[in-house]
Amino acid sequence: MRHFGAASDSRAGRRVIALLLLGALGPPLTLFHQADVRARLMEVIAASGAEAVAVAYFDPMTGEELLLRADESFHAASLMKVPVMMEVFRQAQEGRLALDDRLIVKNEFRSLADGSAFALAAESDSDPALYEKIGHAVTIRELVRAMIVRSSNLATNLLIERVTAARVQELMRELGADEMRVLRGVEDRKAFERGLNNTTTARALLVIFRHLLEGHVISRESCEAMVRILLDQEFHDGIPADLPADVRVAHKTGAITRIAHDAGIIYPPFGPPYVLVVLTRGVAEERNANRLIAEISRLLYAHTLKRRAERFSQRR
Repeated sequence: MRHFGAASDSRAGRRVIALLLLGALGPPLTLFHQADVRARLMEVIAASGAEAVAVAYFDPMTGEELLLRADESFHAASLMKVPVMMEVFRQAQEGRLALDDRLIVKNEFRSLADGSAFALAAESDSDPALYEKIGHAVTIRELVRAMIVRSSNLATNLLIERVTAARVQELMRELGADEMRVLRGVEDRKAFERGLNNTTTARALLVIFRHLLEGHVISRESCEAMVRILLDQEFHDGIPADLPADVRVAHKTGAITRIAHDAGIIYPPFGPPYVLVVLTRGVAEERNANRLIAEISRLLYAHTLKRRAERFSQRR
């Protein structure tokens, strides 16, 4: 994690002000105050035609928090894989498992609805390569990485079966993220039809990612290891899409029909990283939902740098 002293903060502050003066962030934006950026976000959301969009943002440098529909429940889609990763690391810390333990890859799971067997379809999974390993042993470490970096559904169900959804939910309660509700693995059609779904709010995800950022999940070392995995995310159509190429983002995406989300930690040019969560529902085309997420991210990135530059100028 980065640490900044007064001298480096001063140099970095001048760098950001220079970037702003040079227009490196694109069209000029005057989003110095939250009311301004909130109004602009509402315009962008209204123009998108989305049924619902929730935003949760926190900048530890300024202490600013911005929340839009942050307590509204959404289908969690693949964002529930972050809590699963956390529970894996917790059980590793407790000695219940080791990250280098091996699990046999299989493709048969039990429905939460009635206990009947179901299987996943490789062609519907963003990581079809894991299906080639059915019958073979793979380390838990590899499965966690596949679940986060490539959003493997098969890896997710194998890990959920190992650590249990009940234990994941217990961890969420302990972290104060009760509204992140993890009931089951993914692609359980019978459970879906009965409304037995994993759900979340933007506020719950903000809590989760702040805990990761601040090193408060299990141990600081575990948090840093999980953030490194999130930094290797392979899908970048949401939060990172319109940010400068050198801005790192440790994030997790999630999408099902008419649902698209992104949540993570953004590392700007100076100062500590900040947290952003964007949940969307009701946009017919996933690419349009991702464009909306990217625009929200761009606006809040510009807002973050300008607020930090404003704070720096006030200190001089």
